[in-house]
Amino acid sequence: MSANLRVLIVGGVACGPKTAARLKRIMPEAEITMIEKGAMVSYGACGLPYYVEGTFSNINALTHTPAGVSRTPEFFRTWKGFQTLTRTEAVAIDREAKQVHVRCLDSAEEKKLPYDKLVLATGGEAFRPPIPGMDLDHVWFMTHPDDAASMVQTIKERGLQKAVLVGAGFIGLEMAEALINKGLDVTMVEMMDQIMPGAIDEDIARMSQIHLEDNDVELVLGERVTALEGDGHVQRVVTDHQSIEADLVVIGVGTRPNDRLAREAGLVCDGGITINEYGQTSDPDIYAGGDCVRNFFVNRLVGERLFVPLGSTANKHGRVIANHIAGRPTPFSGIGCSSIVRAFDFTIGRTGLTERMATEMNLDVAVTTWSGQDKPHYMEGSRLFAIKMIASRRDRKVLGVQVAGMGDGAKRLDAAASAIYFGATLDQLADIDFGYAPPYSPPIDPLAVCAHVLTNKLDGLAAGIGPLQAKALMDAGECLLLDVRIEDEAKMEWIPHTRMVHIPLDQLRERFHELPRDELILTYCKVSMRGYEAQRILNAQGFDNIKFIEGGVAAWPFETAMPGL
Repeated sequence: MSANLRVLIVGGVACGPKTAARLKRIMPEAEITMIEKGAMVSYGACGLPYYVEGTFSNINALTHTPAGVSRTPEFFRTWKGFQTLTRTEAVAIDREAKQVHVRCLDSAEEKKLPYDKLVLATGGEAFRPPIPGMDLDHVWFMTHPDDAASMVQTIKERGLQKAVLVGAGFIGLEMAEALINKGLDVTMVEMMDQIMPGAIDEDIARMSQIHLEDNDVELVLGERVTALEGDGHVQRVVTDHQSIEADLVVIGVGTRPNDRLAREAGLVCDGGITINEYGQTSDPDIYAGGDCVRNFFVNRLVGERLFVPLGSTANKHGRVIANHIAGRPTPFSGIGCSSIVRAFDFTIGRTGLTERMATEMNLDVAVTTWSGQDKPHYMEGSRLFAIKMIASRRDRKVLGVQVAGMGDGAKRLDAAASAIYFGATLDQLADIDFGYAPPYSPPIDPLAVCAHVLTNKLDGLAAGIGPLQAKALMDAGECLLLDVRIEDEAKMEWIPHTRMVHIPLDQLRERFHELPRDELILTYCKVSMRGYEAQRILNAQGFDNIKFIEGGVAAWPFETAMPGL
């Protein structure tokens, strides 16, 4: 390959700079030019809500290296060795002549830039729903540092107080926390009947919704926004059911791949630019990566490609593309759909398939929910959280994991992502040698315990059911609820039901005769361990219609009862 290879990169936020920097390190003589339509390059868009919240005060920190150096065109020239042209728009690709037509937005000058290899890192675009009023003042799409800076300034100057977030995805949750902490009233409107509908299942979403409401976020679910109204600036958000006062609106209803340039050049696109495992498009001299492409799922478990825009994936693409151009092919293994968000002091995350996705794919899966503390109860800072796990019944491979709660779900999610990536079974996951010390984990890590629960279900020992199924049986009046906690626990908080019995676990072997044998009994405790033990005790006494509520009170995603309420 020629040492003076000409590489042109369109897009200067994540995949583009990563490709250029990596390629220059391994092909120092390559002539690399990166063009960016905006004035700012290589910024951390994921940090925007935290600037709004006030976590850091300098918006330019989003462009800084860890050493505090700003990533400017001059930085990339002197530190990284490649040219960067900002305020330069790629207008069209001439594949036959191997040129890109560009326009300088400041001078309107047009020219043609040649390439031997072209990289499209054109990113994604915030979806603009077709509703009236989108162009009113005080309506933001949180995609660029300018958005966050102008919002902070406007809140301060205009004294904005009532925020409506349209969309309950990642940006919605992050902005809810940011604006609540700035003292604003926050209402979140989502057209689906749960938060994060494309990322997590209903039971995990319900747990998280309770926490959002506990932190003063007003949730409006299952309503579609039909208009934004106001005199110059937004004053109301109108849904198909009501009108909500607002002097600030954030639109966060999803991202669409920016594949226009590729489509107009005749490259194969299907809801995003189609690439192979090396980032090549249908033209082998043109690569693409980041939010403008669709990706296959790890291990090719999901047949169709998925659009999951993440900065982490964009940077991986950049390395893969640079390696391939340099003759060091390292195929991209696909995405695991790993995503995580902090909502106040809750961690909510998912990797792999959700139960809904598995059902839609007609996979035969087993599912369980575990809840408990992230470290021993005697350690200061021990916090509750829940893990939901999905596995294949056929080969017991782990297919998906979700976490929610105040405990450290992040490290369990990362371990689960690794297990899914390498095709681990439940038994292998449970046997991993996790690091143990009381400040970090119980002796058996929660992720391993959850895997144990699911193996017990597959082996016919545990008869657990999820909270949604339990609630449906309770609402239909088809079960008796058995609380096996100690007396003091049972008086503090409980799952309400018309037919309840309280027998502490240590008394169950002597008092089992008080229970009916001819109807379904659902046992429960704080986190489900004693509920499972109660199921086994009653099975030993000949009860064959016993199930325990997985996750117990700690993971119950509906209202609980307390004294005086």
